[in-house]
Amino acid sequence: MRKLIPLIAAALLATPLWAQAPALTESTFWAAEVEAGNMPAVAQRIPTDPLVVDLEAKGRTIGTQGGTIHTLVSRSKDIRQMVVYGYARLVGYAHDYTLQPDILRDIEVENNAKFTLHLRRGHRWSDGAPFTSADFAYWWEHVVNNDQITPSGPPEWMTVDGEIGTVTFPDAHTVVFEWSGPNPDFLPLLAQARPPFIYRPAHYLKQFHADFADADFLEQQIAEARVKSWAALHNRRDNMYKFDNPQQPTLQPWMNASGKPTSRNVFVRNPYFHRMDTAGTQLPYVDVVVMTVVGGGLIAAKANAGEVQLQARGLDFRDVAILKKGEADGGNYRTLLWGNGAASQIAIYPNLNFADPVWREVMRDVRFRRALSLGIDRRMINRALYFGLAQEGGMTALSRSPLHSPADLKAWAGMDLDHANRLLDEMGLTGRSPNGLRLLPDGRPMEFVIETAGERQEEENALSIITDTWRELGIRLIMRPLDRDILRNRIYAGTGMAAVWYGWDNGLPTAQTSPDYLAPTAQEFFAWPKWGQYHQTMGQAGEPADMEAPKRLMELDDAWARTDDPAKREAIWREMLQIHAQQQFAIGILSGAPQPVVVSKKLRNVPDEGIWAYSPGAHFGIHRIDEFYFDDAAQQVTK
Repeated sequence: MRKLIPLIAAALLATPLWAQAPALTESTFWAAEVEAGNMPAVAQRIPTDPLVVDLEAKGRTIGTQGGTIHTLVSRSKDIRQMVVYGYARLVGYAHDYTLQPDILRDIEVENNAKFTLHLRRGHRWSDGAPFTSADFAYWWEHVVNNDQITPSGPPEWMTVDGEIGTVTFPDAHTVVFEWSGPNPDFLPLLAQARPPFIYRPAHYLKQFHADFADADFLEQQIAEARVKSWAALHNRRDNMYKFDNPQQPTLQPWMNASGKPTSRNVFVRNPYFHRMDTAGTQLPYVDVVVMTVVGGGLIAAKANAGEVQLQARGLDFRDVAILKKGEADGGNYRTLLWGNGAASQIAIYPNLNFADPVWREVMRDVRFRRALSLGIDRRMINRALYFGLAQEGGMTALSRSPLHSPADLKAWAGMDLDHANRLLDEMGLTGRSPNGLRLLPDGRPMEFVIETAGERQEEENALSIITDTWRELGIRLIMRPLDRDILRNRIYAGTGMAAVWYGWDNGLPTAQTSPDYLAPTAQEFFAWPKWGQYHQTMGQAGEPADMEAPKRLMELDDAWARTDDPAKREAIWREMLQIHAQQQFAIGILSGAPQPVVVSKKLRNVPDEGIWAYSPGAHFGIHRIDEFYFDDAAQQVTK
């Protein structure tokens, strides 16, 4: 049996922690509510066995409560970043990327097949209702196993070797997930930026569930929401990740207080949050976060004007010059340069599931993908966009990863137009149009359409440079900007030929990291969306992989899950990375470009050096934004 050791000393678990720590200090933000009798005092709001954070041991300082963080997003749906940044998870990544309990008090693991989850006694949702195993039971029995709410049934990760695992609830503070064989992905899944929320606020959602709700009330709610069924109503009210339903209780550090969707979203401190510092102060330190929706092109200008206290999303390396100038001209902020954890800053994804049979056959020939990669002047792009500071090469594990291979980075990544043209000639693509474009087997000119989300200027600038060099291969690159959601839906449906995006979110894997994102297990990898759909839906949608290399990746992913041997797992990882390097399923261009992070000079505990990565780490999440504080909190008021 293996046990995840909690962050608080076992000796302190026998009695309420506030009896051993300094007296808890009531938040000035909620003091009036407590005084009016509308809310219990902080000593009754914190769990009996809270998570006590030793900030000094982490090299940070103990802070004070108060103040407002202003930050920006470019789309209204991106208020979900508050769930990412807040990063309250059952288990989460520590700063060294080890997994540790967070919402959970403890976890016991047996053979990677049985996971016993222990909840914190006295933990409550943001509305004060108890958080217990009943909330896990509601998710399991009345959400994922209800065929009207979840027609597809339990999620794919609940199945091991074709058998769905079991979930049991021995008591109010214990939940057991068990499979007949190992499920090593389970804990890392819980720590994701977008985790599977395996619990729900049952006390809130039951009013929208046909098994529990008053029939007349339910009909009224269905009519008011203008949906067709109680299940659709339930799903609309149940937005744990979207975070757009202020009525739904949360366990995150801040709760949505905005009411209806707006361009200025206000999030206030969760009075029942489960973390505290060693001085007896409940986290988060900052009282309010204001997340404002603005045009993407305005984020750098507004950061330069001092309108944010914390900002990274929407900022690119090209913004560093104007940010640094504003800082030097008296701006009340610092511009930090964090590392970037994506496997590639810019990557091109030929869609191997493209609906056009002629183009699909061409793109599935590895010589074509290699030729495209050899036709990219990465050095010019690096100098033009990143002053030469990025790492030139294909998409693979970053240099900070123990799995990094220089050979994989450089495979088919040096510009060689002669070699690229020879590869295309070998494919039989020797016919030319009057203007010099190569001809497809059916006689059409080779016009390669790459769709972009239109959100990052650096992508479009890179494609503009690539357009010139690919023209020397007889290929016309056509860039098509689209809305992000439209782009994704086109790729998923097979109607998009190719897309440009980041590389793998996790460019810092170890041998113990699940390699499933290297195999065709999800539609989100733009090179094989339909193969991913087939796996995700267990054959109900999409199509099975029908190329040897992707099939081999699936075999290796399965083999990794069936062994605990570190050496075997490392060997599997290296083979999978080598397959990607040679096959060029995604054509990486550059990696490691610094990520600018704008921080108010008055905001403390923000690390000078950090990693900006969605997975693992949840952007600011791994750096624990709830521990950031203002050194003059009383003056940092909401505007």
